[in-house]
Amino acid sequence: MTVRGATSAAHNAVVELIERASALAALHGYADEARAGAGRMVLVAGEAGVGKSSVLDALRAGLTETRWYAGACDGQFVPRPLGPFLEVAASLGGSLSTIADTAAHREDLFAGLLAQLQEVAGPGGIVVVAIEDVHWADEATLDLLRFLARRLRTAPVLVLATYRDDALEPGDPLRVALGDLAAQRTTRRVELPSLSRDGVRRLAGEVAVDPDSLHRLTGGNPFLVTEVLQSGSEDVPVSVRDVVLARAAALDAPARAALDIASVLGTRFDADVLLAAAGASAAELDRLVGCGILVGDASGLRFRHEIARLAIETSLAAHRRRPSHAAVLAALLAAGCDDDARLAHHAEAAGDTAAVLAHARPAAERAAALGAHREAAAQYARALRHADGLAPRERATMLDALGHEDTFVDRWDEAAWARTEALALWREVGDPLREGATLSWLSSVRWRLCQGGASSAAAAAAVRVLEPLGPTRELAWAHLMHAEDLDDEEQGRAVRQAADIAERTGALDALVTAQIALAQRAAGVGGDWVGTIRSALELARRERLEKQVATAYASAYELFEVQHRYAEGEAWYRDGLAYCDERDITTYSTCLRGRRSLALLDQGRWDEAARLAEQVLATPASPANHLTSLTSLGLLRARQGHDDAEKLLECALDAAEDLDDPPYVVLVRLARTEARWLVDDHAGATEELAAARARLLPRLPWETATVQLWEARLAGTPVESPGVLPGDAAAWEVLGCGYDAALHLVDVGDEPSLRTALARLDALGAAGAVGLVRRRMRDAGVRSIPVGPRSATREHPLGLTQRQHDVLELLAAGLTNNAIADRLYISAKTVDHHVSAVLGKLGVRNRTEASAAAERLGLLSA
Repeated sequence: MTVRGATSAAHNAVVELIERASALAALHGYADEARAGAGRMVLVAGEAGVGKSSVLDALRAGLTETRWYAGACDGQFVPRPLGPFLEVAASLGGSLSTIADTAAHREDLFAGLLAQLQEVAGPGGIVVVAIEDVHWADEATLDLLRFLARRLRTAPVLVLATYRDDALEPGDPLRVALGDLAAQRTTRRVELPSLSRDGVRRLAGEVAVDPDSLHRLTGGNPFLVTEVLQSGSEDVPVSVRDVVLARAAALDAPARAALDIASVLGTRFDADVLLAAAGASAAELDRLVGCGILVGDASGLRFRHEIARLAIETSLAAHRRRPSHAAVLAALLAAGCDDDARLAHHAEAAGDTAAVLAHARPAAERAAALGAHREAAAQYARALRHADGLAPRERATMLDALGHEDTFVDRWDEAAWARTEALALWREVGDPLREGATLSWLSSVRWRLCQGGASSAAAAAAVRVLEPLGPTRELAWAHLMHAEDLDDEEQGRAVRQAADIAERTGALDALVTAQIALAQRAAGVGGDWVGTIRSALELARRERLEKQVATAYASAYELFEVQHRYAEGEAWYRDGLAYCDERDITTYSTCLRGRRSLALLDQGRWDEAARLAEQVLATPASPANHLTSLTSLGLLRARQGHDDAEKLLECALDAAEDLDDPPYVVLVRLARTEARWLVDDHAGATEELAAARARLLPRLPWETATVQLWEARLAGTPVESPGVLPGDAAAWEVLGCGYDAALHLVDVGDEPSLRTALARLDALGAAGAVGLVRRRMRDAGVRSIPVGPRSATREHPLGLTQRQHDVLELLAAGLTNNAIADRLYISAKTVDHHVSAVLGKLGVRNRTEASAAAERLGLLSA
């Protein structure tokens, strides 16, 4: 990474930018807004080589009264947490530099950076912070971007973040971060497309090359076009890699050797380090710059583009890579480099086990301290790959640390492996304290993986191992883990005992968790639990116990949702999600979103509920964290009359049964009860409801009341309020639960109630319930029953149902029927039926014609 920091005096001549005038104008406009006190976070997107850096250079040259600080992420290795911003801090100097050097807490760093940026802007000026290549950013850097986006509204600060948008996976941390950033009022986007054919022709100018062929080869990518033009060839090369390698082949042997070393050193580097690592002369570096592969800037040297670096690195013979990395490692150490993440990367590539262990472990510890849990896990995993020679105790300690970091980011299979390996080692060395602690955490991991039996066994074993050792923080945690498997009276005793031990041993994290458990118990008996959980949250925030803060938010919001206290839960959801997203604590942000989907479903906000549930299911997460979203989406599909409901709810039931946790089993069984009832499967609904009844516990009053409501509904007896639930349709409406209000009218069963219910359900798009009500009305001899297609079908220009439109979208994307079935949670046979219906409504003969017709008619999403 590199940083350039100073005033914005014109620093380089900027070549003419082709087809970038609108992007540059937008950036100048955002700079003006920041100058007026309305800070902006601008996301500059485009493929590799499209000219993002060039546009930023042009902006910098055109701004006045501006202080400009720039950093870049490096994708060559697991990055140093907050690397670009730590360099900015060093460039800013002052108090922020001191905070960064003292390994301060990330919250102090974040707040300090924003405060100092505001200070240095000056009257009528602005500060620009340009962070390039954030597709390679570490977790903490993404969190800092979130932090700034939420707080720039009144700051004279413009933050520019460039990234590649052409290869992001659905669960990529950057994709998740972009979604969070896009929701902020300060965020703007600038997208840089490839050049048109005319743009390539203008860029080629008088060069003797066929511009159309050049456009086909490069796809209009400005960097690639320039590389080909500068090759001097009259013919368009087969690949741009050939162009870069041809240019390198013209170098003499010492310069080429230096270039090879540079390719493993990184995209940006200090010239002195390259000289030392390659044993090269300044003249040889001049030749590298002269040939156009490297360029100089204020802080050293860099490749013109990562594409060029990769072309050189991938051409490097395997037997030459190890000594190259060894030379780089030695040069960095000699230069006093303190970036353990970078040093660990080169040490591993050089095969230097001692150096890997010397740098990977501190890199992991620093990453964990800064909340960069993905990077911390990667560094611990790197160290463990070289830990065979370490004593069992040292390996076990690192395995436990790896398992701990994995739990923050929903990597539960990896956490289970690490904890299991650590457990065997603790038993080998005969350390019952660490054995018991690892058993406790293994219990938590097994729970997340929906391995209820294994989770309970590990928790019970932890208590057995630790109790003989007396009161310890480890025993407090063991009691908390084991409490969930005990009956009501024993559970209360175990939680209170855990709280007492935690307080005596100073285990504040366990104390907070015990307080949360006590709040949950209070809720189960109708007590005032909010004050208890708020007190736990305040303690956790004061002590900066991130996992406990996230747990408090998630637990509170779940209770508000279960109790239908939606308005009170809003602030807890909003604040909890912001806290977890800013720290990339995906385990709990996913949990919050899953429970939110259920709340939105209750309140009739079905489109939002579906989008949120689908977002969760598209994100890698534990089975336990997917369970609520599977249930929410499955129940919604059942209410809408979709045929994928059964598969979704079957997946949810599998997870719930494996988890074997009563609240989750009851949740899924009740959803399946309703789904069966909607299709007149009375026997199936009764069976599901009996299974729900069998898992009720005294501390689940809301679930018990819902079971009682459905028992009355299925029995056809008057549905009376079970106490904690609304007693009539009007009361449900007050809560915003229009669907439940309509079902209450269906329970009333007279003609006016059924007609009102039918109208409300049809407006919601609840096709499943609409069909049921019409059948009830026909059975009752009601005349003039409203009929007609669903509103969604009426609104579609060709009369496609929503599911048929979904199939058309995926069909046009080239997916097979089996792939469509997997994506939509329906069977391949059902997809066949939908495809046939789509072809018929489009009036075409095959999938190819259907895709063409859909595109011609503008039916496909952009």
